[in-house]
Amino acid sequence: MENKKLWEKCVAFHGHECGGLTIGYKAALYALKLLDVSKGDSSESQGCVSKDEELVCIAENDACGIDAIQVILGCSVGKGNLLFHMRGKQAFSFYNRRNGKSVRLVLRPRPGGMTRAESFAYYQALKPEEMFEVKDTKLALPKGAKIFRSMACSRCGEITSENMIRIQGDEILCLDCYEEYNRFSV
Repeated sequence: MENKKLWEKCVAFHGHECGGLTIGYKAALYALKLLDVSKGDSSESQGCVSKDEELVCIAENDACGIDAIQVILGCSVGKGNLLFHMRGKQAFSFYNRRNGKSVRLVLRPRPGGMTRAESFAYYQALKPEEMFEVKDTKLALPKGAKIFRSMACSRCGEITSENMIRIQGDEILCLDCYEEYNRFSV
């Protein structure tokens, strides 16, 4: 284990140790190396490199490893620098806005027939270079997060982000109150 204190912080955030958390932990550390995140940008013993949107992660799954990525890289849904491109793959695209570098890490297959405990031990023993295939990113770097005005829905009164509002007749409606028109619906 590269950094026991940082691993323990990931475990505390996630709630338990597991192979999935190990995958995200090692992906995040490998991304720091491959994206040339300087020591000034990172305090690896403490985690949370990205104070704003300097680093971006597009994850192709929503499994355990995402928690380690949040802790180590500071990527989060709320900041807009953790996005999901759901494909059911243990694959992660990382982007460094400061230097323009990006990388896609894809987990290599592991031997079959392992118990959960054996899988955990297997991933813990591997170096990130052994775990992941390094590929070019397939998706373009997303634009920075945008803040939208809030508007009240004419029907339910709930406050909704303006990019999720629809106009129907004279009403301003949230997506829950909006009635989609489709001539082919039954």
